[in-house]
Amino acid sequence: MKQRQSGVLMHISSLPGKYGIGSFGQSAYDFVDFLVRTKQRYWQILPLGTTSYGDSPYQSFSAFAGNTHFIDFDLLIQEGLLEEADFEGVDFGQNPEAVDYEKLFYNRRPLLEKAVANFMAKGYNPEYQQFLVDSASWLDTFAEYMAIKEHFGQKSWLDWPDDAAKVREPRALAEYRENLAPAVNYHRVTQYFFFKQWLALKSYANENHIEIVGDMPIYVAADSSEMWSQPRYFKTDEAGRPSWIAGVPPDAFTAEGQLWGNPIYDWDAMKADNYSWWIKRLQESFKVYDVVRIDHFRGFESYWEVPAGAENAIGGRWVKGPDYDLFKTVKEELGDLNIIAEDLGYMTQEVYDFREKTGFPGMKILEFAFDPHGDSQDMPHYAKNNSVMYTGTHDNDTVVGWYENEADEETRRFMELYTNKREDESVPAAMLRTVYSSVSFMAIATMQDLLGLGSQARMNTPSTLGQNWVWRMTETQLNQEVEDLLTYLTVTYRRSNENLSN
Repeated sequence: MKQRQSGVLMHISSLPGKYGIGSFGQSAYDFVDFLVRTKQRYWQILPLGTTSYGDSPYQSFSAFAGNTHFIDFDLLIQEGLLEEADFEGVDFGQNPEAVDYEKLFYNRRPLLEKAVANFMAKGYNPEYQQFLVDSASWLDTFAEYMAIKEHFGQKSWLDWPDDAAKVREPRALAEYRENLAPAVNYHRVTQYFFFKQWLALKSYANENHIEIVGDMPIYVAADSSEMWSQPRYFKTDEAGRPSWIAGVPPDAFTAEGQLWGNPIYDWDAMKADNYSWWIKRLQESFKVYDVVRIDHFRGFESYWEVPAGAENAIGGRWVKGPDYDLFKTVKEELGDLNIIAEDLGYMTQEVYDFREKTGFPGMKILEFAFDPHGDSQDMPHYAKNNSVMYTGTHDNDTVVGWYENEADEETRRFMELYTNKREDESVPAAMLRTVYSSVSFMAIATMQDLLGLGSQARMNTPSTLGQNWVWRMTETQLNQEVEDLLTYLTVTYRRSNENLSN
C-alpha cells in the first residue's frame, strides 16, 4: 500500500511573469512555496522540450533538449549577462492570461543572443565545459541540427535542399559546423542556460520535499535531431522518410481518429541494440524529473500506425509493440524507476496485463466517470491504490467547461449525486474533493480546476491547431481562498506531505 500523497498539475508556461510566458524565475520558486504551504508532495508539469509549429510540447525538435522560452531573463540579468535597458520597447505579448508564441519566437531570440555573446566574452567557464561533457551524447547533434534547420528557413530536415546534409555526409557536416559556428554555439549555450536554471529550481523544490512529475511523450517528431541522426531506429522508406506515422483510431470523440504525424519506431532495430536509445532517454529524464509520466503508454503493448501521407487515421492498423521486454531490459539496466503509465484511450486486457506486469500506476480521470447508464472504470470506487486520480488532464476541458459544455443534464445530475455535491459547493470543489478522497495513492489537482476556471483556461483541444497551450495564471488568482481549499482537501483526506512541518 503506497502512502497517500497529492500534487498540482501546472505547466511552466502557465506561471505568471512579465516576459510573456512562465519561466524558471521567481514565480516558479513562489509556486514551490505555495505547494509547501498546502502540504503537497508533487508538482506535475508537461514536457519541457522545445516546441515547433503548433506550440505543442509533445512535438519537439529533440527528445533531450529544453525549451529556451523557459529561460528566465531576470536570472540572466543577475548574472550580468543582460541589463534592464535591453528590454525597453520589447513586446512579449499584451495579454497576461495567454502566451503569444509568435512574439516570443521573434523577440526573445535577440536577447538570448546577446546573453550568449556576453557569456562567451567572460572566457573559460568550468561549469559550462562540464555541461558539454555531460551532454555530449545529444547536445552537439541537436545544436548542429538546429543551426542547419535555421539556415534553411526553419524547414524540417526532410525538406532541406542539400541532400548531403540530409544524410549527414561527414564532409558536408564539417562545412556546416564551420560556416554556422555562431548558431551552433548559440544552441549549446542556451541549453546550458536552460538546464542550469531548471536544475536549480528542481533542487529548491526537492530541498523543500516537493518532487517533480515530468511528462515524456512516447514518440519524437519527424522534425527532430533524433530522426535526422538515427533513422535506423524508425520505420522509413528508401529516402529515409517516415513510411508509417503515429495516431489513434476513430473513437467516440473523433470520427476520423487522431493523426499525430510522429514517425513510428522500428522496434526490431531497437531490440537488436538492447534498447540503448530508450535507456539513455530514461536516464536523462530522471536527471531532470523525480517521477516520469509516459504519455500513450499503451503504445508499448500495441500501437496504431498509419501509412505516411494519409489524410486521417482511419486507414491505420494495430501492430504489436515491444511489450514488457523493453521494461524488463530497462529494469535490468537502471533498476526500479518511478514511472506513471498514461493508460488512457482504447484499452484492452492485454494492455492492462502489461501495465500490471510493470508495476507502474495507471491513471484515472474523473471527468470520464459519469456515464449515467454505464459503468466507467474511471469511477473512484473502481480505483486501486496503485493509481493516480485526476479531475482531467491537459487534453480535457476544465471541470467548469466540461460541466457547462460537454456534460448533458443527466450526466450533471449523476455527477452531483455521486460526489454528494452540497448546494454551497462549487462543481470543481466537489470534483476535487472526490479525487482527494479516492483510494488512489496519488491525487493531482489541475491548477485551472483549483481556480474554478472555465473553457477559456483549457490547455489543449486534441486534433486542433491554434490557441492551444496558451493559458497563463495571473499573479492575483492564487489567493488565500484557493490555498485554503487545497490545504483542506490535502489534510482532510490524509494526503499531507509528512516531511513538512505543520
